[in-house]
Amino acid sequence: MKVAVMGAGAVGCYYGAMLARAGHEVALVGRPSHVEAVKANGLRLETSAFDALVPMDASTDASAVRGADLVLFCVKSTDSEAAAAQIAPHLSPDALVLTLQNGVDNDARVRAVLPANEVAAAVVYVATEMAGPGHVRHHGRGELVIAPARRSDEVARHLEAAGVPTQISDNVRGALWAKLILNCAYNALSAITQLPYGVLVQGTGVADVLRDVVAECLAVAKAEGVQVAGDTQAALRAIAQTMPTQYSSTAQDLARGKLSEIDHLNGLVVRRGEALGVPTPANRVLFVLVKLLEQKQHTS
Repeated sequence: MKVAVMGAGAVGCYYGAMLARAGHEVALVGRPSHVEAVKANGLRLETSAFDALVPMDASTDASAVRGADLVLFCVKSTDSEAAAAQIAPHLSPDALVLTLQNGVDNDARVRAVLPANEVAAAVVYVATEMAGPGHVRHHGRGELVIAPARRSDEVARHLEAAGVPTQISDNVRGALWAKLILNCAYNALSAITQLPYGVLVQGTGVADVLRDVVAECLAVAKAEGVQVAGDTQAALRAIAQTMPTQYSSTAQDLARGKLSEIDHLNGLVVRRGEALGVPTPANRVLFVLVKLLEQKQHTS
């Protein structure tokens, strides 16, 4: 396949590098410092199993998606519509746009901007971070769950062959909500405390906060008519066990002085709760605290 990664952060770089290592032609679209490093040396992919420089194309321009069979759409949820509009003039008619993002509504928002293309949601279970320009570090996991689409079977085969466990599911919406609930439970707490998951869960009262946040999320999902996929409590425990050294993406954003996706995580649950008459006090507190930290950073 010819693959483009729109929004080459830690998630996009990891999956792009795995596909490139398997022989696919991959182009990254990202920030200038990152692009320069990849052009000069390739992308450094550091995992527990190997540490390799992976040659691939990189550009700061959305036109790099031209000719791609598969676009891994990995921008922040806040940038979905703008990034979709940037790639729209360059997409091949038969390109599959796969949204690898936090939140539960990105595929619909992207589809509204790209009505001529097939857009499918993917649920991402991976712990990664950018360790520097041109350097992605993998901390654990890496599975994808993708929605059925015309090219989903083909894409899943290629991902599996590249070492990415991939499942096609008819209940991706339920899987997205399951991931959203985990993000609501962990992301804000990790961001506020700047602690990794394994340390975080040992804190006094944290288990009770996680329980309250999850209960509210499940109540909102039920009111939405969503069948949340999997065993939420088991998945909640597994996060700290399988990714003990991982800081949430929200924590990484705040540490770098960037705006986070909190509006599309706990903020979404609060808004949907208000619309559906479901109280969400625990999610509201976490949402407000992260917004205050963002405001402090951007006004100081």
